[in-house]
Amino acid sequence: MSGPAQPYPVHASLDVEDAKIALRGAIRAARDARSERRRDEAAHQLAEVLLTIPEVRAAHRVGLYAARPNEPGTKPLMAALDSLGKEILLPVLGAGLQRDWALYAGEDDLLQRAPGRPPEPSTEALGAAALETADVVIAPALAVDTDGNRLGQGGGWYDRALAHVRPGVKIIAVVFPDEIYDASERPLPREAHDHPVDGVATPLEWHWITR
Repeated sequence: MSGPAQPYPVHASLDVEDAKIALRGAIRAARDARSERRRDEAAHQLAEVLLTIPEVRAAHRVGLYAARPNEPGTKPLMAALDSLGKEILLPVLGAGLQRDWALYAGEDDLLQRAPGRPPEPSTEALGAAALETADVVIAPALAVDTDGNRLGQGGGWYDRALAHVRPGVKIIAVVFPDEIYDASERPLPREAHDHPVDGVATPLEWHWITR
């Protein structure tokens, strides 16, 4: 939750996009400072937390993501969901903002297909609308505030992708504990196209957003 050590380089002289850029830079720098050991511990803790969410336990198909090195890790979660017999949809990045999804087929199948891209499965691409088949969606974020506003990596890939989620299906953003912001004190910069989330999970706990 918000505190004096939490990066918030946002002030009135910045427009929304510049505020987002400044905040992304500060959060990425804080993430890069985490050791590999701390990241690995957080990934296993995150899997345990997410598996306590009833909607995740009940889902047949889960929308997820393969984390980059400085993001909250998802490998333990993917392995756990796979062992429970759940189908896992993972993003496949096309040219520009092209959106696609494919099914997880094991950790050994996940490869970085191009520099700077997250690991992707090699299974059949199912199209952007495949996210409509997910029973719950676990989405990456750089930060989330207590109103459910999500700060993404920039570019709008997820904001466009999340438009395919069926009404009533929960979207849960994943962040580190210090990346949850108090919307009354440190609201995240938001634009009209930004897609809100229904809940937030960290390696310590999870909760639904109350609006």
